[in-house]
Amino acid sequence: MWSCARISSAVFTTAACSSPSPRAPHLSLASATAHVRSGTLRPEEAHHLFDQLLRQATPIPERSLNGFLSALARAPSSAACRDGPALAVALFNRASRADGPLVLSPTFHTYGILMDCCTRAHHPELTLAFFGQLLKIGLGVNTIIISNLLKGLCEAKRTDEALDILLHRMPELGCVPDVFSYCILLKSLCNDGKSGQGDELLRMMAERKAVCSPDVVAYTTVIDGFFKEGNVNKACDLFNDMVQQGISPNLMTYNSVVDALCKARAMDKAEAVLRQMVDKGVQPDNWTYNNLIYGYSSWGQWKEAVRVFKEMTSRGILPDVVTLNSLMASLCKHGKIKDARDVFDSMAMKGQKPDIFSYKIMLNGYATKGCLVDMADLFNLMLGDSIAPDIHIFSVLIKAYANRGMLDRATIIFNEMREQGVKPDVVSYYCLIQGFCIHGGLLKAKELALEMMTKGMHPDIVFFSSIINNLCKVGRVMDAQNIFDLTVSIGLHPNIMVYSTLMDGYCLVGKMEKALRVFDAMVSAGIQPDVVVYSTLVNGYCKVGRIDDGLSLFREILHEGMKPSTILYNIILHGLFQDGRTVAAMEMFHEMAESGISVDTNTYGIVLSGLFKNSCSDKAILLFKELRAMNAKIDIKTLNIMISGMFQTRRVEEAKDLFASISRSGLLPSVVTYSVMMTNLIKEGLVEEADDMFSSMENAGCDPNSRLLNHVVRELLEKREIVRAGTYLSKIDERNFSLEHSTTTLLIDLFSSKGICREHIRFLPAKYHFLADASPY
Repeated sequence: MWSCARISSAVFTTAACSSPSPRAPHLSLASATAHVRSGTLRPEEAHHLFDQLLRQATPIPERSLNGFLSALARAPSSAACRDGPALAVALFNRASRADGPLVLSPTFHTYGILMDCCTRAHHPELTLAFFGQLLKIGLGVNTIIISNLLKGLCEAKRTDEALDILLHRMPELGCVPDVFSYCILLKSLCNDGKSGQGDELLRMMAERKAVCSPDVVAYTTVIDGFFKEGNVNKACDLFNDMVQQGISPNLMTYNSVVDALCKARAMDKAEAVLRQMVDKGVQPDNWTYNNLIYGYSSWGQWKEAVRVFKEMTSRGILPDVVTLNSLMASLCKHGKIKDARDVFDSMAMKGQKPDIFSYKIMLNGYATKGCLVDMADLFNLMLGDSIAPDIHIFSVLIKAYANRGMLDRATIIFNEMREQGVKPDVVSYYCLIQGFCIHGGLLKAKELALEMMTKGMHPDIVFFSSIINNLCKVGRVMDAQNIFDLTVSIGLHPNIMVYSTLMDGYCLVGKMEKALRVFDAMVSAGIQPDVVVYSTLVNGYCKVGRIDDGLSLFREILHEGMKPSTILYNIILHGLFQDGRTVAAMEMFHEMAESGISVDTNTYGIVLSGLFKNSCSDKAILLFKELRAMNAKIDIKTLNIMISGMFQTRRVEEAKDLFASISRSGLLPSVVTYSVMMTNLIKEGLVEEADDMFSSMENAGCDPNSRLLNHVVRELLEKREIVRAGTYLSKIDERNFSLEHSTTTLLIDLFSSKGICREHIRFLPAKYHFLADASPY
């Protein structure tokens, strides 16, 4: 580190000399400016320098002074000096107030630099003060000075005044606004969410071509503003206007457009912009491809993300850590953990070093997949890479171990985190508490909850509601009741959602009496039941076949003056159809429509499915035709029901026609759609058409799931299509899916001595040949 003494020794004579060298101030400031640019000038050293300069009779050269102040204005924050612009203003003010010979002779350039410093230091009021001082001493102004004033006013949120100066005062002062002056206002308006006004100012520029025309920066500023406000259409229109005006978009413009389109999920348009920029000779950079990869990743299109990544590298553009992290996140999200690890391991070869986000993505991926050994190994690798884990990394590990009942290990990690000086937050506590709640450690969960409270972190009822809900969904309603009791014991007050969730849990396991006790407890707690609570109980009655009790409660709702919801009607309709009361169900359906209750796609699905189930296929088909004639909203689930119903009633050609009409309806077939088509085509003996259907599904980018493949295998085996079944078994293996129990059982039965001849087993993948020996015969 250089010192004050070093400045003096380099510039000034010893104390015995009566006067410094005439070049001393010039040399002194030149040396100090060099240290500013290298980030090694400390504020105290700068003040000592000015002490030396102010004690000399020799004036400070304006060019040297301006160069020094300008360097401070643009100096980035460093360990030596955190705020160069503020230091520049402080030094100038000190010199201006100093007694003794006048050694400063600031010019209007000096004041321009100081005004810029004030804006950079976020002191817009000083910007205005310096401008007033400049006018007072009569040094004159120019466009640069006015631009600095405009920045100061915009920083002070006085944009209207800045606009008035730009349009009216600048001409009066003899200054001609340039594009830079306009861009200051455009940026301020867009930052304040006033891109519409920015657009008006931009068009005003275009109309005043004799004064100054908008350039690509001006257009890009407003385009980006519209995008940030979510006004994609206006942004795109302005982009097209710019091109029509003969102004070529630059890389920044294209990147802004691609970024916004990706965020708006308009990936096809973003790709089109990419092609356009390449055609125009503007080479995409990391940021361009990062936006596309992140866009595809965010919307679950990992295959497209990988394709863009490959295109990027084929163009010789080296991916950065952001690119690789986005790609890994997408792969992990879709269970492609091995592929994600390959990307992670390739970072070093691509000249990149994994950062803490890279490790977090991979650790979370391993945790989600349950690969805890790989997770632990990667965590140790991270420590060996000298990357200190943060609270988020620790939380991933704690949650992974806690969710799988490895509570001792989770607790060790939790304690290690504290020992390393990382304070637990609400999330890390929640991860551990949830683990103990799910795996029966309620006393420890309560202890942790109370510990949280002593540290000022208060667990809320929403968190415990989520645990209660998850337990109820898997039938562990008694455990859910224990968690409910825990919340009360630590002073929380269950809300109507928690009561409703617990009631639903009891309904799910058919314990209606206990559900009613929870209902009574809720009322005793002063909580008024709403239509959601009643719907929960009605649903419970219907599930256990007590339809009349459900209808009785439904009438009680009407008596209480509550308006039944669409969901409640759907529950009643489903219950009636399940009980075979088709006439009553249709009466309820018509009553629903006549009462003004919204009929949604779920309602249509329940009614159509119920009619098919109760052998009223003609009524179902007639209703469907009526719905289409009314342009009622129909979703893919409804069409799946109709296609299945058509096959059920042997209307095979009508089912095919209905499938063919899906794309004309603006919908896309789902995995369920393809499953319905393939399994029914196989049942009808149309196995080649089923194969074609599978190919079209893959071509459409719809990935088959385990359920579809297992179902197809079973149907083919039932038809004794052994070769084709072997093909689909191979597809199950390729995707790392598991055989369902019913599929395995059927295979063993077919290849037993009482089933198909054992020699046919050769048509199956080798890994399934053991099934012949697994037969009990």
